[in-house]
Amino acid sequence: MVKISVRYEGQLHCSALHGPSGAELETDAPVDNEGKGESFSPTDLVATALAACMATIMGIAAKRHSIDLKGMKIETTKEMSTDTPRRIVALKSTITVPLPGNHPQRKLLEAAALGCPVHHSLDARIAKPVEFVWMG
Repeated sequence: MVKISVRYEGQLHCSALHGPSGAELETDAPVDNEGKGESFSPTDLVATALAACMATIMGIAAKRHSIDLKGMKIETTKEMSTDTPRRIVALKSTITVPLPGNHPQRKLLEAAALGCPVHHSLDARIAKPVEFVWMG
């Protein structure tokens, strides 16, 4: 179990503390929702969590098979609803893998990304397409 503590700082800013490590991050409401957009919004962190989770799970699979993924990039684009309630409707990701498209562990790495816990934890109504670009 991991404890995250969030303190509201006022003016739509929050500070979050990761209990186990003491790491901190700040959030701000986005410009399109009454904020200044000075940091990640809470929904930006959902997109960040998805991208980082896919990278991490791919990294674990790669480590187990002695594959070097250094330099891999994941870009996730978040789309919000235009109606109410305000919610994430799509998280579109492009994973650029620094390996050739015919890599023998390609299926393993793609399955690892799609099997990440965040991907499986998100509401099924959120579109989560993932494009893999192999750059070897």
